Amino acid sequence: MSDFTAKDVQVLRQVTGAGMMDAKRALTEVGGDMDRAKDLLREQGLADAAKRADRSQTEGAIGSYLHRQADRPVIGVLIELASETDFVAKSDEFQEIANDIAMHTAAARPRWITRDDVPEDAIEEEKRLIAAQAVNEGKPEHIVERIVEGRLNSFFADNVLYDQEFVKSETFDGTVGELVKQLASKMGENISVSKMARLAVGEKN
Repeated sequence: MSDFTAKDVQVLRQVTGAGMMDAKRALTEVGGDMDRAKDLLREQGLADAAKRADRSQTEGAIGSYLHRQADRPVIGVLIELASETDFVAKSDEFQEIANDIAMHTAAARPRWITRDDVPEDAIEEEKRLIAAQAVNEGKPEHIVERIVEGRLNSFFADNVLYDQEFVKSETFDGTVGELVKQLASKMGENISVSKMARLAVGEKN
């Protein structure tokens, strides 16, 4: 007798975007534990995405979002979500996620797409500031390096698109990077955010 129901499979599919057989297999492997099944599918999706990373991306879609609110500046965002084929790029799900990432970008204000895009001098300056702050807080010298590493991850989570928690948590619980990798796993293609532009009236770049 299985430790999960058909409804559990359906829920897991909705949350992760996995196929029915993959969802069943994951639940079977972890004895019906929903959280562990989510982690397993996510890990496998990341591994598959890594294998596809070198495949060329010649297609894609432009996601857009325009935010208008009476007491706030107008914000406009364009992002390019790249794919390998036009077939995938034109799918409703692909275009919806492109627009959702644009909306996320309007709200979360990332400065860079991935950690690789962050200039080395910006990272070194942040490390210097974190270390100085830790010393001023009276932290022992031998743990300052660990403090720098931990707070640097927080810096990336605040400023790097792929490291930010996706704002529409009701549809996806994870980072934008994990969302993109899940889409790549589901579509079987190399998919990534390749360009990003965010403008706000009266706001300096």
